Amino acid sequence: MLKQSLYAFTSLALVLAAASASAAPPPGFAQRVEQLRKEFGVPGVAITIVEDGKVTLAQGWGVRDISTNRPVDADTIFFTGSTGKAFTNAALATLVDEGKIEWDDKVIDHMPDFRMWDPWVTREMTIRDLLVHRSGLGLGEGDLLFLPNSTLSRKETVRRIRYLKPATSFRSGYAYDNILYMAAGQLIEEVSGETWEKYIHDHVFGPLGMKNSTDSDAEFQANPNHARPHSRSTGPIHGLGTQTPLDENATIAQNAAPAGGLAISANDMGRWLLTQLGRGKIPGSDKRLFSEEQSTQMWTGVVPTPIRQFPAEFAVTNPNFSLYALGCSISDYRGAKVVSHDGAVLGSQATVALLPQKNVGIFIAANSEDGEIILGLRDELLDYYLGQPATPWAEKFHNWKLGRLNAAAKQVQTAEAKPAKIGPSLPLGNYVGDYNDPWYGTIKVRQSGKNLAVEFPHSTGMEGPLTHYQYDTFKTNPALKWVEPAYISFSIGADGKVDRVTMKPVSPNADFSWDYQDLLFTPAGK
Repeated sequence: MLKQSLYAFTSLALVLAAASASAAPPPGFAQRVEQLRKEFGVPGVAITIVEDGKVTLAQGWGVRDISTNRPVDADTIFFTGSTGKAFTNAALATLVDEGKIEWDDKVIDHMPDFRMWDPWVTREMTIRDLLVHRSGLGLGEGDLLFLPNSTLSRKETVRRIRYLKPATSFRSGYAYDNILYMAAGQLIEEVSGETWEKYIHDHVFGPLGMKNSTDSDAEFQANPNHARPHSRSTGPIHGLGTQTPLDENATIAQNAAPAGGLAISANDMGRWLLTQLGRGKIPGSDKRLFSEEQSTQMWTGVVPTPIRQFPAEFAVTNPNFSLYALGCSISDYRGAKVVSHDGAVLGSQATVALLPQKNVGIFIAANSEDGEIILGLRDELLDYYLGQPATPWAEKFHNWKLGRLNAAAKQVQTAEAKPAKIGPSLPLGNYVGDYNDPWYGTIKVRQSGKNLAVEFPHSTGMEGPLTHYQYDTFKTNPALKWVEPAYISFSIGADGKVDRVTMKPVSPNADFSWDYQDLLFTPAGK
């Protein structure tokens, strides 16, 4: 299979090397996508390319659900993850154009109940600060308020931000978060009088003619042409094993939708890419979604972001600079400016990349966590439109990812093969109780037969039995198999009773959104 794959790519590469960027997708590109999809075991893929004001490709490959084999087409909606942050910024831009807000307004002037951990930061936090990941919160801090799901309202989730302890000082550096985008969504509601969902539907999707796109769980499930997320959760760690469909009801928690809860089709994404490249002008119309001034604001880098540390074989694709703007990254690729954002959530991944100088926009989505097909095809397309030599980036990403996953699996298996045969220190009944973390809330540890079990009341699917690991540390066994398992450690005080509980992911490769390490539980009522 590998030899056949490389032969096919070499043939394609000869064609691409002889071609300059033109108003058409690369020759043989559709076959290339299908070859990679099958080789990597990706259920479905959707891709949109726009060039010089026209959609030149909007197509689907594979299936929406491996259990039904219904095909993907250009109207199949895929979860797009954090690429949706740009839509929340576009909604805010319309409010700026209407004079209802300014980017540098203080958040508390529009949401008087908004609080950060520090009173001074609360007073100084601007709308722009909500959007550029410089608040001082740690990487992904607070994400367990929506992962794997949540019964919390958005307003209650935003209220709990005040309990998140900062990792750094305010505006001193970059750390990606989602929870402040939830706050931005709540701000839209309090300024406009409409929920974020209704505002996006009426003021963004509506004017752009994005008829199939959804911004709520209910709408996603109601659309029969949706791509069901898939995950690899049957191996030694998350990311390895066979492809498995997620539960049909597995959708992003609605409180987090402003951070990445949209589902969009290839056809609809063409409208969005053209609007972005048109600096706010609605395609096929003299009207605007937002002004060119706001487009400039959204594409102006604010916070330097770390340059990705990929192996030497990826060196030519590494940027020389990278900045986070309002819901997008501004960087360079082989010397050309790129406006982009990746997204990953709930067994789905996506990317958006714009080449303003070439007037080209790219969207790629998959209903799986096999992001190498997305990253690889994106870079192959960027190479094509920039007239660079063709390189099999997808295979390179695939091999690198498998190497990292296998190394992480070996690390976990080695650690769990020889745990210290010590503990637990107390009879199991002494660990039973309710334990509270200020921002997350209360977990319940209960005895279940001869073992312990844990419940996470507002996060269904994380509950399950605890198996003893070593000392006073147990391992969670979540009911939802795609949830990252964690070690849960009980600290025993001088009085011989549990005085605190901490957690950390089992896998060293766990996504940053499983921020167990930020939790600190103490016995409820103390």
